[in-house]
Amino acid sequence: MSDVKEPVPLAKRKSVDAPINSKPSNAGVHDRSIGAIIAETRNLSADQVERVLQYQRERGIRFGEAAVALGYANAEDVLEALSKQFHYPYAPNERKVRSPELVALNTPFSSQAEVFRGIRSQITMRLYRENEARRALAVISPDSLDGKSYFTANLAVTLAQLGGRTLLVDADLRRPRQHEIFDVNNQAGLSSILSGRSEPRVIQQVEGMNSLFILPVGAVPPNPVELLERPAFGLLMRELAGKFDHVLVDTSAGQYGADAAIVAARCGAALVLARQNKSRVTALQELTDSLDGVSTTLVGTVMNEY
Repeated sequence: MSDVKEPVPLAKRKSVDAPINSKPSNAGVHDRSIGAIIAETRNLSADQVERVLQYQRERGIRFGEAAVALGYANAEDVLEALSKQFHYPYAPNERKVRSPELVALNTPFSSQAEVFRGIRSQITMRLYRENEARRALAVISPDSLDGKSYFTANLAVTLAQLGGRTLLVDADLRRPRQHEIFDVNNQAGLSSILSGRSEPRVIQQVEGMNSLFILPVGAVPPNPVELLERPAFGLLMRELAGKFDHVLVDTSAGQYGADAAIVAARCGAALVLARQNKSRVTALQELTDSLDGVSTTLVGTVMNEY
């Protein structure tokens, strides 16, 4: 089994909804200067902009630095302007309070976010190769409280930050959390589809991220294994993998039964998450052994440290 071996810290929760075929609303923003974006965001007058430009010229500094020095903007405004210019999703202060678990979105320039980007690079090199059919990636772990939902959510954010359409599927039909982390409507979702019910807008776009979509669980069913074993789930995964650039799938902990192995088998690829100083070697071995004999690629193992 290949080994990614990256320590990942922990954190806490939110984001919401839009049609699946929506286009990025900030097309062309990268052609605008940071100064123009800050001036628009802070509603600066022409006189204020001129003062900033004069201060900038006198001291030979950037517009953002000059605006902060004069009190017309703050560091958050500059980061948000940079994120808009480079199409890099970033959650401003008013949304951070509601989604503290999403460190890759709230603090994209932090050491925590950098770890996720490193893991993203390892995964894309191992999973996405030329002339190969795209596969969904299931994130599996032996026990609850391993940080799997937190990890999967942030990995999905970093994949979406590459610009490709990314779908996060919550296939934890026992203790789903992705709808809480991203604060999306959970009235309908994967369980509805697998039960044969037709529901509108089961795939929801994350607020502020044009490239990230969520398929929540919906109602928690009494028969999760039976639903996942239906041919409809495998067909759905293949269809979604063909429509999105990246498909990540959150799963139930291995301790709850065969769910994780079934999901991994239907996805075609799996990443194992373990918790440092907590996960037992025997539990990890049982989890990987459950994939023997199925056409699933194990792309690596991540050690979550918290």
